[in-house]
Order: sequence, then structure tokens, then C-alpha cells
Amino acid sequence: MPKPPSKVKPPNRYARIIEKIFAAHYSADATSFVFERDEITHAAAELEIKLPKNLGDVLYSFRYCVTLPETIRATAPEGKEWVIRPAGSGRYRFEITKISHIRPSPMLAETKIPDATPGVITRYALSDEQALLAKLRYNRLIDIFTGVTCYSLQNHLRTSVPDLGQVETDEVYIGIDRRGAHFVFPVQAKGGTDTISVVQIEQDFALCARKFPAAICRPIAAQFMSDEVIALFEFELGEEGVAVTSERHYRLVPSDALSIEELLAYQNRPV
Repeated sequence: MPKPPSKVKPPNRYARIIEKIFAAHYSADATSFVFERDEITHAAAELEIKLPKNLGDVLYSFRYCVTLPETIRATAPEGKEWVIRPAGSGRYRFEITKISHIRPSPMLAETKIPDATPGVITRYALSDEQALLAKLRYNRLIDIFTGVTCYSLQNHLRTSVPDLGQVETDEVYIGIDRRGAHFVFPVQAKGGTDTISVVQIEQDFALCARKFPAAICRPIAAQFMSDEVIALFEFELGEEGVAVTSERHYRLVPSDALSIEELLAYQNRPV
């Protein structure tokens, strides 16, 4: 007996809500438009679907974790995409920008680092993001990557920035170099299939300017790759927006897994 035809999985409720909001404002010549957080409630009611308990999670998902629905992405010109940026308290902006997600280079060489993560921490880490932040902290990877002595100041710093509204970064490090200059390193951590968004880095620059005006701002992003290799990125903010200034890949290994030959090879790498 033949199998019944498979059913196409319908869009999830987050996608349907964001599609509804986008359609309400979009026009063929639009490159930017503002919408209100309350529109999530109205869209859910019109679609007759259950309203998410956390309204912010709808926007968080599409801003930082998953791609926008194809119906929205298809309206962007070639080489560009829609992003959702904060536009003040309870307000957001759909905006056309150049492709803005950062992904690790598959061609970059790895650097092996003796793993100093306590075994009990590895055993009980609850999520990819938290596990990644723990590995950065215990192995001093921010210090190694930046060349600055760093100290973790706060996890999940959430604050309000004028013209943006509420912003959040996964962890903030404060650093000091041999001159005595102070640095602030906001860190965004991504595990699994999540990707690094330029929007988050833009917010980190704004957060630093607001909360740490006397320190040099150097935003960092961390990403788990395959086999738990850790990719680290540093960014700068120029006339054309956010740009990657440095990328390194680190593999945490037992101390006896790092050979003399590898150590000698590392000495010949450019700083």
C-alpha cells in the first residue's frame, strides 16, 4: 500500500508573526521601517495563534539566532539582507544591510592550548553558550587572543542605551596592558548552529560608549566550531560599519597532546 504524501511542515508561530509584521509595513522601495513591540500581540491575535509567553523571544530569535523567513529574505537585493535593529524603548527597525552574519573561516590554522577547564565544570555545563563562556574564562582565552591581561566583570550584562533601548552582551571583561591603558571587551558567545550577527557587535560598541567611556572598546565574538574548536573574532567600527580585524581558532587539548614540534612551529607564526 503506497505511503500517503508527506505534509509540508507549516511555518512556526514565530515565523508567522514576524512575516505578518513585515508585510504590514513593507513596500517595494522600502529600505527601512520601524515597528512597535506591541505589534507582536496584534499579529498573534489576527493569526489566531497562541501568543508566546516571552514576546521578546520572538525578536531575539530572528535578531541573533535564526535566519528570517524566506518570504522576507527574498525581498532583499542581491548581496544584502534584512536585519532587525533596536530603535528605542519598545521599538525596532527592519533595515536593509550588506550580508551581516560572521562565520569562521574553514581555512584558518588551529592553535592548541592546554585545557585548564576543571573537569567538574565540563561535566555540568548546561548549554553550549555557557560551556563556551566557561572555557574562555578558565583558559584565559580572551587574554591570549588580545594580548591584554583580562578579568571577567559580569555575565549577561543587560542595560539601556539611548536610541537603542535595552541591549545585552553575554560577558564583559575589563583589561589592562603594560602601559596601564584600560580596555573593555564585550563578548558574544555562540554555540551550536547559532551565528554571530553584526547587529550584536554594533550594540556592543554602543554599550561601551555609554557605560565605559574611559576604556578602549574591543568587542569579541566566540563561536564553537566542529570538534569544539573555538573561533574568536575581534572587530572595529569604521565608516562602512563593523569589520573583522582578527580571527583565531583554538583547540583545547590535554597538556601531553601538544608536541615540541608544534610549539616550535608556533614561534614562527606572525603575531
